[in-house]
Amino acid sequence: MKYLSFTCNPIQENTYLLWDEETLEAAIVDCGAWNRHEEQLLEGSIKAHGLKLKYALQTHAHFDHTFGLPFVYRTWGLKPIFHIDEAETYRQMPNMAAQFGLNIGGGMPPIERLLHDGDELKLGESIVRLIHTPGHTPGSSSFYCPEEKFVLCGDTLFQGSIGRTDLPGGSFEAEMDSIQNKLFNLEDETTVLCGHGPSTTIGSEKQSNYYL
Repeated sequence: MKYLSFTCNPIQENTYLLWDEETLEAAIVDCGAWNRHEEQLLEGSIKAHGLKLKYALQTHAHFDHTFGLPFVYRTWGLKPIFHIDEAETYRQMPNMAAQFGLNIGGGMPPIERLLHDGDELKLGESIVRLIHTPGHTPGSSSFYCPEEKFVLCGDTLFQGSIGRTDLPGGSFEAEMDSIQNKLFNLEDETTVLCGHGPSTTIGSEKQSNYYL
């Protein structure tokens, strides 16, 4: 499994492409493309690598992670997949964006599929496993690729920090439990691909994260 990251929109969100090297089956994770330039960068990379987009995955449904979903739906016909507890956050996302002075135009695509903790998806022979990591939102989840030892954790864990829990549906206690009892159960060398900012490793965050 390979991945690429793209920094998108005014909030500097990380959008990811994952793909199986043999079949080129791919997923786009947290598509935050905000304008036509960002859409073209994603589309160009997908074409350049010959990828066959299969899934639109969401670690959570805040607006900065979902701006690009209408583009993904128009271009490839993909609808979002996320944890079952994130459905209400997704429905409320345009209203939340409006509170921040942002307009979500064109409407959001319908939901493709709702997942549960431990559910697995396949890209070719590569496994992507959902780990439910609530706290930032009720349905916040991480997508773990066990063979390659990397995890996309959205806004749950950052290099030296954690995701905010003061937005609707957030819970500091739930986030601490998600990090300490789920993410920190992964091997120390596991690469953590964050929703904002640089990547890190599980081992580094165990040792030096101020909040933990």
